[in-house]
Amino acid sequence: MPRASLKDDPQPVPPVQPELEDCCHSGCNPCVFDLYDEAFERYQQALAEWQARQAIRTAPTVRTPQSKSRTRR
Repeated sequence: MPRASLKDDPQPVPPVQPELEDCCHSGCNPCVFDLYDEAFERYQQALAEWQARQAIRTAPTVRTPQSKSRTRR
């Protein structure tokens, strides 16, 4: 089975943090900073899952010892 490439499973991209000027300071609910915080939490979770997949993908394959091959005479 061929291994998936990074093109098939790209690293998650963090959300863009809003600038201070992006907030209207009128007490909106949700505020742009609240939305950013939620998006950043989703990003952190997605990144952790992606890193786990990459660790599995790049881990060396462990081969179990099999019976010694015998050469035919």
